[in-house]
Amino acid sequence: MGVLVDLEKCDGCKDRKEKGTSSCVEECPVECISLVEDDPGSAPHGREQHAVVNNDECTDCEVCIDVCDQEALSMTE
Repeated sequence: MGVLVDLEKCDGCKDRKEKGTSSCVEECPVECISLVEDDPGSAPHGREQHAVVNNDECTDCEVCIDVCDQEALSMTE
């Protein structure tokens, strides 16, 4: 299993967190989530960043799913 990031929904916690951080990054107990910068002119929602999950390190705890306001994260099978 692992976590899938829906890039249409993920806005990198725009307007809710300081750039460079997000709820999922802050709450991940194994630090397997990072943020990638986007070009706001071409990214959905004018976002500046989005989450990326290293599923090789993910422990499937689902904490990131619970804290995502955008419901952009889900478990894969």
